[in-house]
Amino acid sequence: MILALDHVNIITADLDGSARFYAQVFGLERRDGPPPLTPQTGQWMYDGAGRAVIHLNSLDAPRAYDRDIAPGPTGALHHVALSCQGHEAMIARLEAAACDYQRNFVAAIGLRQIFVRDPNEVLFELNFFGD
Repeated sequence: MILALDHVNIITADLDGSARFYAQVFGLERRDGPPPLTPQTGQWMYDGAGRAVIHLNSLDAPRAYDRDIAPGPTGALHHVALSCQGHEAMIARLEAAACDYQRNFVAAIGLRQIFVRDPNEVLFELNFFGD
């Protein structure tokens, strides 16, 4: 039985820049990943509840399951959706960071959405229900 989405792992050539993006734009807290990762090979980004929802790894980070990684759009993975609060604050952070984004509204279910790509071209769907 699936309980919830645990995290998303992103392999990046710019670990520091990616971590800055998630801290500045998404408001996530940056922490070093656990061993065998080092501060130079892994940064985990925590939400307000203390969950490491985005794992960032350098190209040379150790991996339990290794496979080819190509920069750019994410192949068969179209986007990652996150449940969010604070729609207007998110818009302000995106604009302050000069990020390109797209808005959508699903009137039938009262859902406001923001689509934004991270520095690695991973597309995020930020969902704001009743916000």
